[in-house]
Amino acid sequence: MERRTRQRDAIRRVFEEAGRPLGPTEVLDAGRAHVRGLGIATVYRTIASLVEAEWLTPVELPGEPARYEVAGQGHHHHFRCRTCARVFEIHGCTGTIDLHPPAGFTIERHEVVLYGLCDTCAA
Repeated sequence: MERRTRQRDAIRRVFEEAGRPLGPTEVLDAGRAHVRGLGIATVYRTIASLVEAEWLTPVELPGEPARYEVAGQGHHHHFRCRTCARVFEIHGCTGTIDLHPPAGFTIERHEVVLYGLCDTCAA
């Protein structure tokens, strides 16, 4: 277990306040509002330790670096704005997508990503 520091507390607070998946540079920018001298290496180390502690979970979109969100939110999907590249959570999956895998295959999970414009970029 790592010791508590102002930097780690600020990074946790950034994720809690964001309510959406964030990339390391987004965490750095938001975290500097709480701790002026926050550095990118600290952000990466803290994210890695929070993933290892299962407090954060990676959100992987095809062809993009991972973003991270607070763990324990249950099954949900994501929306990526094609203008600002921010990612948002979408809740309400029915879990009953009618897929037909090849004979003998077993589906274990699914991931859906919607793409479009967020409310800010659409305005």
